[in-house]
Amino acid sequence: MNKITKIEIITRPEKLEELKEAMNAIAVKGMTVTQVYGCGLQKGHTEIYRGKEVSINLVPKVKVEIVVCEVPVEKVLDTAKRVCRTGKIGDGKIFVYSLENAIRIRTGDEGDAAIIEPKS
Repeated sequence: MNKITKIEIITRPEKLEELKEAMNAIAVKGMTVTQVYGCGLQKGHTEIYRGKEVSINLVPKVKVEIVVCEVPVEKVLDTAKRVCRTGKIGDGKIFVYSLENAIRIRTGDEGDAAIIEPKS
């Protein structure tokens, strides 16, 4: 059984389409995308709303979750860093997790068989 790794990319929403295309180009077959809000070094910003200054503490981001066992993890990380980096605060973070198991609910396949696309 191949090692299963989950990669979680939290980045700017405007980078999502480019990131999806880049992952597709390196044979990443699936991903889960969630709209999230968070704060880090940015610590939010202030805006004027109805004449009053309002502090916006949470900044909109997207979280892209990818599980791989055939595509090399370093290839996914290098691609994500290249695509998501603007060099400004707010580019995001990448987290890498080792997964103990994965199960395809429809077939009951476990481990890398649950992740790998079945042969036709």
